[in-house]
Amino acid sequence: MTTQQSVAARAEGQTIARLLRRNATEFGDLPALTSLDEPDSPTLSWAQVRDHVAAVARGLDDLGLRAGQRMMIMSPNRPEHLIVDLAAANLGAIPCTAYLTLSSEQIRYVVNHSSAPIAVLAGADELARWQPVLDELPALRHIIVFDADATPDDRRFLTYADLRERGAALHAESPHTFERLTDAIEPDDPLAMIYTSGTTGTPKGVVLSHHNAIYESVAVEALHGAPPHLSNISYLPLAHIAERVLSIYLPIVRAGHVHTLADPSGVAAALPRVRPEMFFGVPRVWEKLATGLKAMLAGMPEERSKPLLDANALLRKGYELRNAGKEVPPELADRIAETDRAVLAPVRELLGLDKLVIASSGAAALPGEVLHFLAGFGVEIHELWGLSETTGAVTSNHAGAFRAGSVGKPIAGVEVTTADDGELLVRGPVVFLGYLREDGSIESATDADGWFATGDIGSIDEDGFVTITDRKKELIITSGGKNIAPTRIEGLLKEHPLIGAAAAIGDNRPYVTALLVLDEEMAPAWAAARGIEADDLATLAEHPDVRAEIQRAVDTANERLARVEQVKRYHVLARAWTPESGELTPTLKLKRRIITSRYRSDIEALYAG
Repeated sequence: MTTQQSVAARAEGQTIARLLRRNATEFGDLPALTSLDEPDSPTLSWAQVRDHVAAVARGLDDLGLRAGQRMMIMSPNRPEHLIVDLAAANLGAIPCTAYLTLSSEQIRYVVNHSSAPIAVLAGADELARWQPVLDELPALRHIIVFDADATPDDRRFLTYADLRERGAALHAESPHTFERLTDAIEPDDPLAMIYTSGTTGTPKGVVLSHHNAIYESVAVEALHGAPPHLSNISYLPLAHIAERVLSIYLPIVRAGHVHTLADPSGVAAALPRVRPEMFFGVPRVWEKLATGLKAMLAGMPEERSKPLLDANALLRKGYELRNAGKEVPPELADRIAETDRAVLAPVRELLGLDKLVIASSGAAALPGEVLHFLAGFGVEIHELWGLSETTGAVTSNHAGAFRAGSVGKPIAGVEVTTADDGELLVRGPVVFLGYLREDGSIESATDADGWFATGDIGSIDEDGFVTITDRKKELIITSGGKNIAPTRIEGLLKEHPLIGAAAAIGDNRPYVTALLVLDEEMAPAWAAARGIEADDLATLAEHPDVRAEIQRAVDTANERLARVEQVKRYHVLARAWTPESGELTPTLKLKRRIITSRYRSDIEALYAG
């Protein structure tokens, strides 16, 4: 049986509800869910998780949540978040997690667009965002709050503990009711909805089916040859498709062990505690890891750093041979294995990366220098490409077939081709049901032949590896008519550790310029190492030594760019960009419209004179 047939056979006829029941029956004693934020809270087994899901589902059913209705969630990653999400899905309802950074106006839009009758909030921080628009949400009837002490004394509000207690009593009286509700769910029924992050316009509600999620999970697991019962850290927003697959759907498919972490900034400290076998990071996460390693090496005496740097160079040599499709000579392979065991394995254990089976990156391009540097420490990151609309990964590199700079080949059973203008088209069982209309119906987004237009521009080489150029809507077209991919320019600029963010400008302009933002962590450390007594970005941005180093970074990037792509002028901004400040999406992508509007005067100055 081919991999494609095997994946299809394993996904056929399954729903998340049926797999959760299987886990409770066959793997009931295995660990399923641990909170890293509440060390005194016991780890839940798969049998206990299903008991919690059943109780919460009966509570939601008692509140009137019905199959096909949407339920909004705004919460950091915590066990209750995953349980209430699964509870809604086990009723045939459609859970939808909202990003924690949404403004009150954005909350009003998604809640009214979804017509959600129930919302689930974590606590006071989330309530503060919802409070200004609560009276403008006509469909919303009930609000459940995880933190009891933050729950207002209002008839619309209910604590999570009370909901679960009420549901547990109902489930005890009639356990067959829950089984009947879950049995009614079919593979092609809606499972969840994700609102796109809205980099270029109004967010769209992406509706995914049970079959979408299960097929994606089985295909990813088969691609990497991963064993069952993998552990991972759930730290990225569950409004992001990658986190949903890796922290909800794949663990259910393979009876894995999820460790929730509410604050993503604590992931580096959490890694040694968990030592996960599966870890996904957006590029910024891997960049920070590489920056930390470089800072550690820079702070060591030469007699300690040199063996590590030599080992890094040796492993990179083997990685680069395999990346080029060449065999690693046996003598070199033996040297690599021995050096890795003696020198680098202890470093990976210290970082909590020693048990990794799957290490992947997505959402944006990972700088090549970071990819190769970490490979030199034995952490080989496999870049992938996908969208919310494709339930995550469409293509992925893996240990048996990778090419640095590409996003790999299509996963089993999925087709990828290019349109005449270079836009990538996708067809297969991971393509979503469609976008939610305001009337509650679902609008298909595929053509008559089943192809979904992704909006990404890319190419497919003769070996089947896919390379992403840029978003179709984000291509720069200069006043001279040249098409330029801004993300390539930005990626090269960000390879310098001082530069935390970059936005290439040039649409309808005579040449390319850039707005640059200093790295909040690296810039102060770089300055301190050189005796510069300043740690705020505004002061550092004006310091002559920093400006000279930034100029060198721009010059280095320009050496690797065609003349028309080169950055002719740039401006270093005085503050960082974050999702909270508005320039970045929650997945750390640039909000180009906001940037060009907010920094219009800075941009115009780059083209003046």
